[in-house]
Amino acid sequence: MGHFGPKPIRIAWLGFVLPALVVNYMGQGALLMRDPGALENPFFRMFSEAWLIPAVILAFCAAVIASQAVISGAYSVTRQAIQLGFLPRMRIVFTSASEAGQIYMPEVNRALLVAVLAATLAFGSSTALAAAYGIAVTATMFITTLLTFFVAFDALLVVSCALKFADGGWFPLVLGGAIFGLMATWKRGRQLLQEHVHADDPELLSLIESLARESLPRSPRTAVYAVADPSRAPQALLHNIKHNAVLHERNLVLTVSFRDEPTVPADERVRVESLGHGFWRVGVAYGFMEPPDIPAALAACAGQGLDINLFSVSYFLSREIIVPRRGAAMTYWRESLFAAMARNAGSVAEFFCLPANCVVELGTRVVL
Repeated sequence: MGHFGPKPIRIAWLGFVLPALVVNYMGQGALLMRDPGALENPFFRMFSEAWLIPAVILAFCAAVIASQAVISGAYSVTRQAIQLGFLPRMRIVFTSASEAGQIYMPEVNRALLVAVLAATLAFGSSTALAAAYGIAVTATMFITTLLTFFVAFDALLVVSCALKFADGGWFPLVLGGAIFGLMATWKRGRQLLQEHVHADDPELLSLIESLARESLPRSPRTAVYAVADPSRAPQALLHNIKHNAVLHERNLVLTVSFRDEPTVPADERVRVESLGHGFWRVGVAYGFMEPPDIPAALAACAGQGLDINLFSVSYFLSREIIVPRRGAAMTYWRESLFAAMARNAGSVAEFFCLPANCVVELGTRVVL
């Protein structure tokens, strides 16, 4: 849908795919009515011996094409989940200079490889995988239809396939449950982390007023502090004042948000608000299909009266080290899982395209 739009998909589905599927399934039904023993593999049993090898080759080619679609879809969905805050950051490699949607994610690719090998070795044959495939397809159809409030027909399909649960239908349900568990743990862990870390943060405006009365030395550079809540003082700014006892001539409190739309118009990309005393609040918005590029966004601030020399910018980032403990808001195993995911999350600097030689990371140990 994202690459071609709805019209080509409708034409291909109504003009070719749907008629082909109807004829194919009607043929399989007729075969089973004539020969119930063909239930073992009705698709290949429809072919004569002379056409069996070409049919296997055709099915192999179709499987390769389908696998490429699954891999590309896994990359796109994972990237959108990261941008919406449901998964930790991972490395994203853009493989096209003209198409932002053409990406490669090494971690996802390795995870798919392990999952495919495990499923192949565990089930041993495509026939054994049939039950798992049926549950996966019908459950996906059911979830999609559930979102549109029409559930009766798909519910019957799911119930009919549920009879194959013990024969392998459990596999996609367990796999889906595991992925959901990871995403729910990351989302909840991030929420608890933000509440814990920023519970005692002073309000940004109050801090600016208090700093204006101090005589802290000023560095002749621009400091950028990335925050989730633009009304609170950044942790990195507090650490910088505490340990280095210095401020920069210009301090930007940066907030990045991702909207539930594919792209954001250029005139809505950046908003700048002057807070006085050398502080500015900068908000940058991206669509879920857009790669975040903070230096490019800062360059666009010139159109709103904030001209930034990108060669004199320092990016201050906070990094939290999670220490799990028992009796917390999440169970201990979920806290341990969240801590492991946080340790292995991708680099913030790489995710936001920050120049490596301009990034300063300040770490904090956090006990949830």
